[in-house]
Amino acid sequence: MKFGLFYEISVPRPWTNETEKTVYDRCIEQVKLADELGFSNVWAVEHHFLEEYSHCPAPELFLTACAMVTKNIRVGHGIIVCVPEFNHPIKIAERTAVLDLLSGGRLEVGTGRSATWTELGGFRVNPDETKKTWDEIVHCLPKMWTQERYSYQGRSWSMPTRTIIPKPYQKPHPPMWVAVTSPGTEIDAAERGMGSLGLTFGGFKEQEEKVKNYRRIIRNCEPVGEVVNEKVATVNFLFCHEDDAEGVKIGRRLTGSFNYLAAQLVAAREAFPSKSYPSLGLLPSLRQEAAGPGDESGAPEGVAIGNPARIIRALKHWESVGVDHVNFLLNALETVPQEQVLKSLRLFAKEVMPQFKTSGDQAAAAGGR
Repeated sequence: MKFGLFYEISVPRPWTNETEKTVYDRCIEQVKLADELGFSNVWAVEHHFLEEYSHCPAPELFLTACAMVTKNIRVGHGIIVCVPEFNHPIKIAERTAVLDLLSGGRLEVGTGRSATWTELGGFRVNPDETKKTWDEIVHCLPKMWTQERYSYQGRSWSMPTRTIIPKPYQKPHPPMWVAVTSPGTEIDAAERGMGSLGLTFGGFKEQEEKVKNYRRIIRNCEPVGEVVNEKVATVNFLFCHEDDAEGVKIGRRLTGSFNYLAAQLVAAREAFPSKSYPSLGLLPSLRQEAAGPGDESGAPEGVAIGNPARIIRALKHWESVGVDHVNFLLNALETVPQEQVLKSLRLFAKEVMPQFKTSGDQAAAAGGR
């Protein structure tokens, strides 16, 4: 199992001239430390118009800044909204290739279609079309990365024959993922040979069923790219503290703040009854749990808050379910002071990460001694 960071980049009101810059600077400081501590990857979302919840409309810029101050951590563009009204497919291919070059081949490419009416409506997108355009773009993207000259005529976009440059540094191309927020999306990922980038907070039983279905289907997949990325990632919260009660207390404030923000989002299905969005995703459970900003109500099952021993038990359970990667949210509304976030990362790296080292990690460490 590997561990990474996951950023929404939430910015609390009031917004002064310095507020957003301060939050971005803190996030970059966290990523720099995580790289030094041995975390495997950093993911950043693409969201638009979501006040306080996420001020991250250009994750490729944030991730480039991260790449410039790190050496090993992989940068996850997670996710790129694969809807032409948001991002033209040619621009997706070009931007990701540049980011892969600048990072020295450390890019992971997450894909998805957006799930909030605030965003879809803001870009004048028909929700009935997003599943189709996402599927069309993820089939085109690897070809744009690998073919010297490319042309395409499709239902949502087209282009004459052109040379799309530059090409990614990784060969044949960066690993591809699908954001999994609603039931059945893990099947979409498996059928296309793409990694399952879980962005929900379901319990162990629910996730275990998803992982089993994913592993079963991907064995006979028709990959959209030239490589199959058979990896399962999930998202979690992280606050690690020597004192278990204090760690749980602060961690619950973190989860409560996130739930409060997320519960205010308007799901696409709530505003537009589309068969393309069969459920409200994670919103119903978050709304039940969220009482207000900083609320300390109960944390979801398996959340990584508390002392190292408690966190190890939770993560060992996720490992037994079949999860390969756990990506951590470190803050929401700047609920946790920066010095505590950094201390939590250091303690996690010292006490928890060694319990999950693989044989490959140990061999590499031995070779470096």
